[in-house]
Amino acid sequence: MQIKELLDGFFEGKGVKAKGRLVSFRPHGGSAFGHIKDGTGKIQIYGKVDKLKSFAEFSYLTLGDIISVEGELFLTRTSEKTIFLYSFSILTKPQNPIPKEWYGIRDVEIRHRKRYLDLLVNEEVKERFEKRSKIISCLRRLLDEKGYLEVETPMMHAIAQGAEAEPFLTFHNALDLNLCLRIAPELYLKRLVVGGLDRVYEIGKTFRNEGISTVHNPEFTILEAYLAYGDYNDMMELASWLISSVAKEVLGETKITYNNNVIDLAPPWKKASVFPAISEAIGEEVKNLEDCARVCEKLNIKEIEDPFKTLVDRFVQPNLIQPTFLIDFPAELSPLAKKRSDDANIAERFEIIIAGHELGNAYSELSDPDEQLENFQKQGRVDRDYVSALSYGLPPTGGLGIGIDRLVMLLTNQTSIREVILFPLLKPKDEDSEGDI
Repeated sequence: MQIKELLDGFFEGKGVKAKGRLVSFRPHGGSAFGHIKDGTGKIQIYGKVDKLKSFAEFSYLTLGDIISVEGELFLTRTSEKTIFLYSFSILTKPQNPIPKEWYGIRDVEIRHRKRYLDLLVNEEVKERFEKRSKIISCLRRLLDEKGYLEVETPMMHAIAQGAEAEPFLTFHNALDLNLCLRIAPELYLKRLVVGGLDRVYEIGKTFRNEGISTVHNPEFTILEAYLAYGDYNDMMELASWLISSVAKEVLGETKITYNNNVIDLAPPWKKASVFPAISEAIGEEVKNLEDCARVCEKLNIKEIEDPFKTLVDRFVQPNLIQPTFLIDFPAELSPLAKKRSDDANIAERFEIIIAGHELGNAYSELSDPDEQLENFQKQGRVDRDYVSALSYGLPPTGGLGIGIDRLVMLLTNQTSIREVILFPLLKPKDEDSEGDI
């Protein structure tokens, strides 16, 4: 029986059996108190020399031992629910001692490298990852209820497409074929829309061979969803509804605190056009990409590949704390997006900015195969099979991508992505010792 069941169904004198890890232990001559913990909870145990078989062996237990106990429930003088032991057995005797719960693990790097120890001694960390699981389950259920079909698409691609990013390269021996790990599932999902699956989504890993920071891990989890006969306005509704609904279900409310800011996730969300936002932030008018390059030079911002992104990241995003759809991106930087009918220089695209971080990207999908081929050729990455798929007719479609890790950061008030990924990528150590724990 799990410990939570014992605690929920507690009544004195009830005979019970339980299994768990010993996380505290206090021997006192002819008696000993301790606590055992499993994945559902923690309960006190009490052994006494005249009642417990093998009390001598019991008194020499050490923290971390995984044991099975049998006894009856009672309340101590301080009203703590406790098992009065009749018998016990050792199920696993660890070779290494676990850190004491009271002191925990002081070294942050050890916490990330040895997440199993972090989970053992830090209840808040365990609860955070349980919350992550609930967030993903909630997203799935909400999309399922909206009629979206969850699918799986390939992790290995012949051509890196779907985002501007450096891929991880690999090789398939049997096919003698160079491949890369996917940087986005986008093009395969839109192939399915061409095939008549009008509402599809995928939650899975993507891989980008880029730097590591507090908001980026090279291996991360993304949600992508596509709606036939929709556009980026529909994706705005879907994004705000999904994120606010998840917060309501998992946290109990749509007002959250992140990094000392109170943020209201309830729709409607603010919209901000990107070039006016840049202009306001730097104090002079910026109307196009040429202006962005000029401003970066004026501000002495050197050695940058993308002046537009630099200005957005440095001057616009940090000031957008409340949920904002940053809209009207340059079509030149949006090769998979449909252009606005009233301005061919602007794409029907938005980014989701909350608490100064980008959480998602979305647009009305480009469906013209000739225009898509031209955009691919400009990029130097031509996926002719995808262009061929478009030639069979992609309905008007809205697409949405949300970074799951960053969403979990937001909803658990964590400022580092390593705190919401169970095993973040770290540089290997020559000697992987326990360190200061």
